[in-house]
Amino acid sequence: MVDISFLERTRAGYDRTAAGYADAFAGHLDDKPLDRAMLRAFADSVPAGWPVVDVGCGTGAATAILREYGAAVSGIDLSPNMIDQAHRLCPDIDFTVGSMTALPLPDESVGGVCAWYSIIHVPDEALAGVFAEFRRVLIPGGVALAAFQVGDQPRHLTEAFGEHVDLVFERRRPDSVAESLGAAGLPVYAQLVRAPDDDGVESTPQGYLIARKPNRQQGVSP
Repeated sequence: MVDISFLERTRAGYDRTAAGYADAFAGHLDDKPLDRAMLRAFADSVPAGWPVVDVGCGTGAATAILREYGAAVSGIDLSPNMIDQAHRLCPDIDFTVGSMTALPLPDESVGGVCAWYSIIHVPDEALAGVFAEFRRVLIPGGVALAAFQVGDQPRHLTEAFGEHVDLVFERRRPDSVAESLGAAGLPVYAQLVRAPDDDGVESTPQGYLIARKPNRQQGVSP
């Protein structure tokens, strides 16, 4: 059985730091053209007319950009306080409290799943279940986007914005994440790795993968 205690630690950490996080990072994508390009490519890859869900949406920064790019997007996050901040910053987008380990969505109900730096708190032993959830809620032909820090060793954060936290940031190699997505029935379609920006925040390369759930006629199953 997978230990899901990481969910409580993650929720508690972001509940404590939601206001500070919103103040620091609400506009952090404004000057990141490659990040925005991946969000644009993802939004343009979603089958026409199908909704998109931003899983682990935080304060809604990526959610708002996806809407700007024409996606019919909503957001889900584990932290109620982060969802409160998302409602404040993006009052015309639907945000819901929920977990990516058990998405509150019907089977094959969305055309896109965005996991923008949200799988970074999922331990290796729980990642397969999360990607299985992505596949479950995606329509055949739908796409998933995963963004994450690249590396081999996790980072353990015990303080943020003046608050005590217990947050583990899993750093992974793109090939490893791609293998996990493929094993879940979501073969990778496109990828990007860029160097860390000299902004005082990033210390590792950043990875972005777009995966696609095969159409039924392709006869591919996990």
